[in-house]
Amino acid sequence: MRKASLWFTAFFLVTCRSVSQEDNIVQPDPISTDLHRVGIGKIVFTSRSVSSGELRENDFMKSYELTNKSNLFITVFMRNSLTNFLHKMEPALTAGSLVKAGGYQFSIYIDGALIYQSNIQGAPLPAVKNKETIISKPLIDNQHEGVWWSQYFWNRFIYNGGDSVLTDGPHRLKMEIRPYLKKEKIETGTLIAEGELALQVNRKPAIDITKISLNAISAYPGIPVSDEKFDYALIKKLKGNIGEAIFRNITSIVVIKNGRLLIEEYFNGANRNSMHDTRSVGKSFTSTITGIAIGEGYLKNEDQRLSEFYDFKSFGNYSELKERQTLKNLLTMSAVFDGDDNDGDSPGNEENMYPTDNWVKFALDLPVNEKNMSGQWHYFTAGVVVMGDILNKKVPGGLESYADKKLFKPLGITAYKWQHTPQHVANTAGGLEMNSLDFAKYGLLYSNKGLWNGKQLIPGQWIEKTFTKHKAIPERQDEFYGFLFWNKTFVVGGKKYEADYCTGNGGNKIYIFKDQPLVVVITATAYGAPYAHPQVDKMMNEYVLPAIFINQK
Repeated sequence: MRKASLWFTAFFLVTCRSVSQEDNIVQPDPISTDLHRVGIGKIVFTSRSVSSGELRENDFMKSYELTNKSNLFITVFMRNSLTNFLHKMEPALTAGSLVKAGGYQFSIYIDGALIYQSNIQGAPLPAVKNKETIISKPLIDNQHEGVWWSQYFWNRFIYNGGDSVLTDGPHRLKMEIRPYLKKEKIETGTLIAEGELALQVNRKPAIDITKISLNAISAYPGIPVSDEKFDYALIKKLKGNIGEAIFRNITSIVVIKNGRLLIEEYFNGANRNSMHDTRSVGKSFTSTITGIAIGEGYLKNEDQRLSEFYDFKSFGNYSELKERQTLKNLLTMSAVFDGDDNDGDSPGNEENMYPTDNWVKFALDLPVNEKNMSGQWHYFTAGVVVMGDILNKKVPGGLESYADKKLFKPLGITAYKWQHTPQHVANTAGGLEMNSLDFAKYGLLYSNKGLWNGKQLIPGQWIEKTFTKHKAIPERQDEFYGFLFWNKTFVVGGKKYEADYCTGNGGNKIYIFKDQPLVVVITATAYGAPYAHPQVDKMMNEYVLPAIFINQK
């Protein structure tokens, strides 16, 4: 006992001396607990979120059953902060330069083989990189999907090899963390921490469809119940897969066929009255209001130049090219502004917009990007905000009131919620909330060519223009973009089914099929997860569409 006490004292003194004597560029958080001192250089795993102050050694897991519903958290004990590790790699750089050029490199090994390695960019925040000596984050937190960068890393691991190697049965997971600096090439520093966990994987449970029942459907205002047949067993199997979290964070599936409600299922605590934040699905509503406004003469047409609405000489980075941009450029994501949400380094990336106090000014201040001059498609959320600002100025009563009067009230949609810009304008970037059946009404309106209860709410010509394949989506085969709507073709049983659709972060969709009287709504909360959209594609290809078209040859 005395020897152990002397060893711990010696370890404590050496650890404190080694940390204090380092040539630090910033002051890190102190190593203030015995658990931290003894655990330096270790990654420990827990099944729940435990703050570092409350963490005890008996919380550490050596083995774990990994299912689709499991949560998995890490605590990393470091002897210094990331910025100081980076400083050791490149002493000539300032702290500000280090946090911009460097970060954590996470590596995951399964059964001794490196499966995935990622240089984490943009996270954590610079102040955290400067101070943090303990990382306490979730890898999997099913109740709070997409909140932390660490979850996104794990999801990328699953998407990039992890799913195929984590077969049911025993495995050994090892994780390593190093610092990295991006110079002319990526340079990696010495090991910061590592940890191992024995896994018993059980991710493919048997599904007994005899114990699964489908939701009893009742009519909804504006949508009667269908008596058509579909493959009930296949939808039960889909429901079982969602219940077992094989398909994760799905909240609803609604199918309208021939104007009638065919399938209506809810998951993960949602119900018929639940409001769903479908993120960028709301962009498509901007196209709708634009078409109505043009039909009523509040806007001339989609070829109007932006110079008719803004004095570009009063904004930054003046260019005559910006003046010549049209509403159509905004609607088809093809304006010359240097904004691309799929490029983290783009100055017009939406993540750079949200912290500003004027999103419209942010967009109009952007420089011109030469590669966009030819009208190349690039996902540009800030441009849709500009479109919303134009609508808000031109339609009577402002955008929110006009949308309520011309779209929502005629559809019988009374429970909905906009998010707003810093100028208190309805946010056309996304985030419009309503229940699944009201989203289905919106899709059904388009399926009916803009006609609802005998009244033409959206000009038919506008819907035709909206569903025109104006732009090919780069790096996606046979996928296109219309007026803030997407287009793709599913192939089921050797037959093609073309759909125009709205889509939003998390896996949210409203599909309007071209040659079929069919609308499908899927809502989900897999925000920021790489699997969000691919899993919806799989659900559609393997379950929803085969079940509906079972009798079609």
